[in-house]
Amino acid sequence: MEMKVLGCALLFPLQIFLCLLRAIVRFFTRQKRRDLGTDVVLITGGGRGIGRHLAKEFAEQGARKVILWGRTEKCLKETCEEISMTGTECHYFVCDVGNREEVYQQAKGLREKVGDVTILVNNAAVVHGKSLMDSDDDALLKTQHINTLGQFWTTKAFLPRMLELCNGHVVCINSILSLSSIPGAIDYCTSKASSYAFMESLTLGLLDCPGVGCTTVLPFHTDTEMFQGMRVRFPKLFPPLNPEMVAERTVDAVRTNTAFVVLPWTMHFLVILKSLLPQSALEEIHKFSGSYTCMNTFKGQT
Repeated sequence: MEMKVLGCALLFPLQIFLCLLRAIVRFFTRQKRRDLGTDVVLITGGGRGIGRHLAKEFAEQGARKVILWGRTEKCLKETCEEISMTGTECHYFVCDVGNREEVYQQAKGLREKVGDVTILVNNAAVVHGKSLMDSDDDALLKTQHINTLGQFWTTKAFLPRMLELCNGHVVCINSILSLSSIPGAIDYCTSKASSYAFMESLTLGLLDCPGVGCTTVLPFHTDTEMFQGMRVRFPKLFPPLNPEMVAERTVDAVRTNTAFVVLPWTMHFLVILKSLLPQSALEEIHKFSGSYTCMNTFKGQT
């Protein structure tokens, strides 16, 4: 037993080196991409913002069916009609992912009407943009129910069938704020940190499940109605991301089975700095960059 443990300990550095080598090769070579021709894609919060662009991108990349969930029927209907005009079969269902029973009921109806979902995109989210003391209790609960618990309910509704089929992918549109919080969005930052932990645990838990994978996307501030009014100090240095680009990178990450995507890639440095610098230095970075006050002008749409 001791020799076996010793052997594993000696092989461990080699395994880590090989993983790094594979990652480097993967970065510089074109990867084989998943054919979406047989996939049924469900996108929560699919009526507007990033969700709308995700629906269009999945359709453009050849998904067999695209399903939209959301709380606003007008937006869902408009997006559904736009997707249908491209020739891709599209359906929508009004569903609040923060309501567990509604999720399970709509999931059952979806399977009966459309078929098995093979790609689940958890995109639905809200933000109220206030400090803790200025936040209404119900608003705080709403954010947690939609941004965090909603993923529990949707994943529990569709993952079992993916595992049976040995074919599926769970996607989370998260945020870089899950790794580096800002003042004035305590509800959102907390929910996204929880969501990140959920996906990290789920990704590891599915390592031995053939055909089923996970992708977590962590974008910087994206130019949508959701964070309208948010201002950083140097917008030319840190411009908001284009939602079309976020959608394109997300779909490509699904097709290449990439587990985690940080947008833009320069945000990796932020994560490294958080691990190395003292809190006082991090506070100065927040003040210098303007992230300390960026939510003061927030007037986004929830």
